[in-house]
Amino acid sequence: MKFFDFFELPVAFQLDEADLRKRYLSNSKRFHPDFYTLETPEKQAEILQLSSLNNEAYRTLSDFDQRMKYILEEKGLLVEGKNEIPQNFLMDMMDINEQLMELEFDFDPQVLDAVKQEVEAKEKELQVELDPVIQGYLEETSNEVELNTIKNFYLKKRYLLRIKENLSTFADR
Repeated sequence: MKFFDFFELPVAFQLDEADLRKRYLSNSKRFHPDFYTLETPEKQAEILQLSSLNNEAYRTLSDFDQRMKYILEEKGLLVEGKNEIPQNFLMDMMDINEQLMELEFDFDPQVLDAVKQEVEAKEKELQVELDPVIQGYLEETSNEVELNTIKNFYLKKRYLLRIKENLSTFADR
């Protein structure tokens, strides 16, 4: 069963987090295995499966990045090993990657701070570009251009996350 269907929610990148949590908690009570101890083994297995689905669906949909990934995978747009980050973005990142390599050989806290600020600025820029697309997203009227914009954002954001992880290795210096 699809996660949005399980919670009886429309497919959307922006969710009412409080409503999602309320549905999750309601399902947690409804599908708690302790309430089905006197049922048949088949019914107990079904409830256990629904309880697990409830937890997995909530864990995925309550996190914006996981929700985005889930929707893109459901739409067939994210396929392992076949996702290409736009070349113009990679060209923009070349300077940052060069600065990271320089930091490896010649650590400079000022350069580290500058790179961190540059990455944060790029993240904010990407978010500003994406917000109108996500705010106006309706599954029934979405088009390929919108979904590809969201996919490219997701891939770029993942790339920036890897850079931030690399930057964190310099924290102890």
